[in-house]
Amino acid sequence: MANLPTVLVTGASGRTGQIVYKKLKERSDKFVAKGLVRTPEGKEKIGGEDDVFIGDIRDAESITPAIQGIDTLVILTSAVPKMKPGFDPTKGGRPEFIFDDGQYPEQVDWIGQKNQIDAAKAAGVKHIVLVGSMGGTNPDHPLNKLGNGNILIWKRKAEQYLADSGTPYTIIRAGGLLDKEGGARELLVGKDDELLQTDTKTVPRADVAEVCIQALLLEEAKNKAFDLGSKPEGTSSPTNDFKALFSQVTARF
Repeated sequence: MANLPTVLVTGASGRTGQIVYKKLKERSDKFVAKGLVRTPEGKEKIGGEDDVFIGDIRDAESITPAIQGIDTLVILTSAVPKMKPGFDPTKGGRPEFIFDDGQYPEQVDWIGQKNQIDAAKAAGVKHIVLVGSMGGTNPDHPLNKLGNGNILIWKRKAEQYLADSGTPYTIIRAGGLLDKEGGARELLVGKDDELLQTDTKTVPRADVAEVCIQALLLEEAKNKAFDLGSKPEGTSSPTNDFKALFSQVTARF
């Protein structure tokens, strides 16, 4: 048991975060898991254990207890747009999306991620894995229009901040997230949103979670940034050599 790395996953009650938290717990021979969630409901949702902390990433002090004594950090927090109330699908047209007050990408994806990076750096964390999103090279990406939140612009600002922080990092820019089983697809790494021009621009959340875990284990993932997509299930052999996958990546940002 001695000297296992303690890993904190933030956004641990989110749809991808809870998979990472579960995988860390399952591999208790390799990691001591901790989770950070925003609400008591989020804590209950993932089992309510003592290793799950409640804190608000927009308030730097509230996340200090969770970050104390950790070795590595996996950042999976994200602003989440909501459909504006009153949309009637029977009338056609498109729903409008909004962000709750104070929960805009600027506060969550920029300030909230910066707070996590600063706190981790101050605590001497040795590696930060950040899950971001493809599409950040294009300021006119349609996702930026959601609630006028400019979500990809703020996410990319946080990615740049991490890359410049001096702390070893891995930046995973996931493609469109699928709620499908993991370990069944060949994963693809890319750069500069090139995968967005292909039909391999989506990836199961469970595979993103596995890539996070593997990034914690393999030196080849450090100080690298990459886009992550996948081939459709059944069209090629599923990825199981993550060392080889990370070795294909040469970009630092």
